[in-house]
Amino acid sequence: MYLPDITSHNNSHFQFPLKWVGMEKIALPIKLELAGLNVALNAFADVFVSLDSNAKGIHMSRLYLMLNQMLAQQTLTQHRLAECMNHMLASQQGLSQGAKLVLHFDLPLLKPALLSDNAGYNAYPVVLTITQQAHLTVKLNVTIAYSSTCPCSAALSRQLLSEAVDTHFKEDSIDKHALLGWLASEEGSIATPHSQRSYAYIDATFEREQLPDLSHFIQTCEHAIGTPVQTAVKREDEQAFAALNAENLLFCEDAARRLKACLEAMNGLADYQFKIEHQESLHAHNAVVYEAK
Repeated sequence: MYLPDITSHNNSHFQFPLKWVGMEKIALPIKLELAGLNVALNAFADVFVSLDSNAKGIHMSRLYLMLNQMLAQQTLTQHRLAECMNHMLASQQGLSQGAKLVLHFDLPLLKPALLSDNAGYNAYPVVLTITQQAHLTVKLNVTIAYSSTCPCSAALSRQLLSEAVDTHFKEDSIDKHALLGWLASEEGSIATPHSQRSYAYIDATFEREQLPDLSHFIQTCEHAIGTPVQTAVKREDEQAFAALNAENLLFCEDAARRLKACLEAMNGLADYQFKIEHQESLHAHNAVVYEAK
């Protein structure tokens, strides 16, 4: 039975090309190889092609069906993505010269505790943008949460503790056991440096059409900052985390410089930009840094 296809007709009124035309938030189950295992992920896909002819529109249903045929329940690889982009362009019968695929998903990574034998999963919001025009480009957007303790607040807290010791212990010679007992008591809790949950929002573009190792990229950035948020925590892990924060006192500028040094040293990275955000517990506003390559 003949069915009219109005999208193939020329647009006689407004003959302008359009940058991106397509669909957003398509439910798409995919798989990703993590630590040698294929992990199933629930993703949402945005799929677009350019409209470079005078046709009224693109063939959206072809994009939708092709997306399900080529990526649904499939392991995400560099080869498969490149093949998918080529099929997207071929499906439009000369209407398009560019294609773009955006995948949104949470990446679950197993994180061991600092000291105990426990572990838990942390979910990292990830957006992968794959664009095919003159050549294929891969861009990663990821959000990494970490803890930051204010260096100024830590210094002020240490000063109050020093003054309290001087007030409590009048003699020039201090009994070691008395001092340790006082420090371990509630009376020894003189001041607490303020700390906050903080975030690094990273956009990274990779060279040579490279699909990055997401787990390695995230863990490298976390290691550079030094104080990633934890999952399973027992008392010994919480104490170790407090010590880790004391060893890594961070203004937002400190975290930004650590992350910049990490990204500058990273192989295969063509471009980057990021935002550091410390959601302060002292102020009602946030401290932020924006940086780019």
